[in-house]
Amino acid sequence: PLGKHLLARHLPVSPSIAKMLSTLRSRGASSSMTGFVTLQARALRSQPLRVGARAVAAASAVPRQAEQQEAPARSGAAGVLGLATAGLVGRSGLRRAAAARPRAQCRSVAAVATPITSSAEVGSKLHGWTCERVEELSELKCTGLLWRHDKTGAELLSVEQPFEENKTFGVVFRTPPESSNGIAHVLEHSVLCGSRKYPVKEPFTELLKGSMNTFLNAMTFPDRTCYPVASCNLQDFYNLVDVYLDAVLHPRALSDPKVLAQEGWHYEIEEKDQPLSFKGVVFNEMKGVYSNPDAVQGRTLLTNLLPDTPYGVDSGGDPKEIPDLTFDYFKGFHERFYHPSNARFWFYGDDPPDRRLELLDEFLRDFERNEVTSAIKKQPLWDTPRKVEHDFAVGKDEDLSKKSMCAVSWVLSEDKPDLEHSLALSVMDYCLMGTPGAPLRKALTDSGLGSRVIGGGLYEGLVQPTFSVGLKDIKDEDAQAVEELVIKTLEQVASEGFEAEAVEAALARIEFQNRELNTGGFPRGLALMFSAVSNWNYDKDPFEGLRFDAPLRALREKLVDRKEPLLEGILKDTLLNNAHRLTVTSKPSVEEGPRLETAEKERLEAHRKTLSDEQIQHLIEETKALKKIQETPDTPEALSVVPRLEISDIPKETQKIPTEIGQLGSAEVLRHPLLTSGVVYVDVAFNLNTVPTDLLPLLPLFCRGLREMGTQKSDFVGLQRRIDLSTGGISASPFISSKRNSDEPAAFLVMRGKAMDAKIESLLDLMAEIASEVSWENKDRFVQLAKEAQAGGRSQLLSSGHIIASGRLGRQTTVAGWASEQLSGLTQFKAVGALLQRAENDWPSVESQLRQLQECIFNAACVVNLTADSDALAKIDGHVNAFLARLPQQSKPITNWKPALTTANEGIIVPSQVNYVGKGANLYKEGYTLHGSSIVTSRLLGTTWLWDKVRVSGGAYGGFCSFDNRSGDFKYLSYRDPNLEKTLEAYDGTAEFLREELQMNADLLAKSIIGTMGDVDKYQLPDTKGYNAMLRHLLGETDAMRQETRDQILGTTADDIRRFASALEPVRNGSVCVVGGEASVKDAAEALGLALSSPLAADA
Repeated sequence: PLGKHLLARHLPVSPSIAKMLSTLRSRGASSSMTGFVTLQARALRSQPLRVGARAVAAASAVPRQAEQQEAPARSGAAGVLGLATAGLVGRSGLRRAAAARPRAQCRSVAAVATPITSSAEVGSKLHGWTCERVEELSELKCTGLLWRHDKTGAELLSVEQPFEENKTFGVVFRTPPESSNGIAHVLEHSVLCGSRKYPVKEPFTELLKGSMNTFLNAMTFPDRTCYPVASCNLQDFYNLVDVYLDAVLHPRALSDPKVLAQEGWHYEIEEKDQPLSFKGVVFNEMKGVYSNPDAVQGRTLLTNLLPDTPYGVDSGGDPKEIPDLTFDYFKGFHERFYHPSNARFWFYGDDPPDRRLELLDEFLRDFERNEVTSAIKKQPLWDTPRKVEHDFAVGKDEDLSKKSMCAVSWVLSEDKPDLEHSLALSVMDYCLMGTPGAPLRKALTDSGLGSRVIGGGLYEGLVQPTFSVGLKDIKDEDAQAVEELVIKTLEQVASEGFEAEAVEAALARIEFQNRELNTGGFPRGLALMFSAVSNWNYDKDPFEGLRFDAPLRALREKLVDRKEPLLEGILKDTLLNNAHRLTVTSKPSVEEGPRLETAEKERLEAHRKTLSDEQIQHLIEETKALKKIQETPDTPEALSVVPRLEISDIPKETQKIPTEIGQLGSAEVLRHPLLTSGVVYVDVAFNLNTVPTDLLPLLPLFCRGLREMGTQKSDFVGLQRRIDLSTGGISASPFISSKRNSDEPAAFLVMRGKAMDAKIESLLDLMAEIASEVSWENKDRFVQLAKEAQAGGRSQLLSSGHIIASGRLGRQTTVAGWASEQLSGLTQFKAVGALLQRAENDWPSVESQLRQLQECIFNAACVVNLTADSDALAKIDGHVNAFLARLPQQSKPITNWKPALTTANEGIIVPSQVNYVGKGANLYKEGYTLHGSSIVTSRLLGTTWLWDKVRVSGGAYGGFCSFDNRSGDFKYLSYRDPNLEKTLEAYDGTAEFLREELQMNADLLAKSIIGTMGDVDKYQLPDTKGYNAMLRHLLGETDAMRQETRDQILGTTADDIRRFASALEPVRNGSVCVVGGEASVKDAAEALGLALSSPLAADA
């Protein structure tokens, strides 16, 4: 729960990203994903993975609008516990080409039957390395070799997996911080700003422009910094590795203080009569993080729970302390910790194992062994519990009566547990917290004290395991009641014991996740790396984090066969009888925001008073010099050293997913024969065009209620257990999108489920039961779901304003955009508030509407999408027919949504120190006709003009644009932005940049095309392939249409890119939506004609 700092340099635009980041923040994380400036900004979606009893985060980068749509995850997963901060780059090998083989059908590793072999044995010496261990990883059907570098002592875990084309590499340095000046985070950003071998300003952006990578990122955890990359193309992979290695070992930042000034912090002043200000990417990013109450609560919890360790400070950086970071300390930190003797390297995939050793030695041979003191200090356990209170900022008009938070947390032991004990902790955590019906989560939810459970439960990613749980939106005086309820519930569970069925369900869920090894779009190799590092970083056995069979069997025998009270004993030892307990109460304060702003202003004024006129003039010159560097592009000669593929390496033919289209009764059935390790993936799409307009805002809660309200056969607790025992999860979510050349949207409710082929009957039986027998009678349960949704909406307004702004712009231009905003964003937030009041005061009317929705949506005239091995598909029809027979056979009349689409400029005021600035228009309505070059150009703008103007020069955490080639919507968006009008000026200068300033040469054009194709051909696991094939079918997008777009992308010319400037001209007069702090939004309101609203105000 207290885990990692994800301090991203680029931002996502998908609501699922906000959901994932919200989850991580609830675990005390701050987030930083750097590699998200792709085509339409990449969507990061969490997919849990349990490997060796360790939960690791899986994030998937998926292009939002090219050829793929983000697939909503099948629910039932155990929670996100992994990732961290971001920086990034990638590149290796000086050769340019090496033929890119066409993407093979993604194989499921477990499905391949072949002997497991290794390339070396213990004691083997090769390329300056000595093999110390060889381990057969039977669960993963591969071999792992642990090597030590003879000269430096660096370690390498080389996993040889000949059936995994998505090759992964990572290097991890232990980087324990000594203060909250953000050194680890700032350095993670800075090393990616040029290096000895690649002396350009930002090799990272060059890689973003022209790599086929499947992952490009960097992360700062509270005690380590990770630099991972992945690619399916071997030469591209080597390129990425080479750039990363040169970046971390020989960064330009050590000799150029302006890198620290740009990425970390600097004083900014342009005229003598102006006040001083702080600027810097990390500085502004962390101001945004510290504007989020959830993040502030998580940080307070972590620093106070483990105060005598590196976790007692914020590795991401506190804005109050970041300006204390000096260049000398910056250099010294790199010298101490970014040394091969402090490095742990990772490779995984089908690349040649010997080349891994050779490639690394080419870099490491220049270093000598160094004794690095970086071991992570452990927290001595307390003998008495402690309490901490702190304030967080809220708006002056907010209702403060129920805005506090309370979390109760423990450090569970003095050391990391062994594998079996770790797995037992995971089972205990799942039984206590893993489902809505789990006793601890249910007790807190049912108490009515707060709106949403927070804390996240078990986290094992630090040097000691922790556990945290609490409630959000409570009364100040109820903090003690929350703590007492947590203790009372734990005592009750310890006394009565865990229910046998709940334990079996937890074991079944964990085993399914391990055997499926489904990490979504996130490379499996990197998920495994994070699992190994959770041990390796603390000098424990890295292989332990990659195993699960033996400990799972042993644990099952104890818990199920012998019915030992093992979990109850662990609960007593680690929680009830453990005095190392911290209760954190977070209280809202209207004074906190102004206090922080005043303190920063006074600090700047005090510093200015110490400066002479000459010193002020020097700062003015420094400001100008930094801006000149930022705005001066690298020369073509300098950029040419950054290796890339050639366009000729890109397959000319679009990837086709095998699809068999048939009919079962009134249902259309799509079958995708793919290797899936015996798992069957089922998607059922029900048309939403029968839903009346006034019921649309109810859909998100309706979908959640399907899974969490129970059925006529089982209450929601029993239903979840049945799902866990027989399946890998079931979910339901709306999908709404524009269609090309149509004003009518595609709108579906998609139910998704997965199970082993032997359990497909149970899966479809449960899906039919949920659709046809859901129970809507439980008013209290629905009210709680609505409260949780309202709390989530508030968090989104504070932390993901770019998503809110994007939705508000989209609702003005198309029916699909309008409908989508009804289901998410500001309109949904307001609707949930009204619905909550109605549910509490007039429940029959709400229950009636829920039943009406059920009748409108579910019927046998649906689309059934099946992805599985050929053998499983051959015997599934009978089960599908039984499923369809339980659905109503008659569909409801179609309802045409006819909203009035009007344009407006909006200013949405929230208590925040940063802004989220959006501007957009619909290009199709302005006469533009789609050409594939627009996708290339949109991507190019995100890595050139917007990157330089909004992020590098403007200091925002991110700036990007998106072009939805289905609807025609083009949007500019910024994230954690210290500016407002200046950012809008940058947006308005885009067309001129394309016409006059863009130095388009053959190299930049090729990079732009290659990078775009990397997004288009994004790596996909079988279930995602099947899902995306279904979406294309529903949207009427044929392989011929995709091939035409592909041809246009590959054939893009410099003239095509310049011509797109004309298409962007209408956006200068487009709509504006800004989410931000009161002062900045109100200051710009008159000039921009903003209609102001304060959705968090008490009277909103």
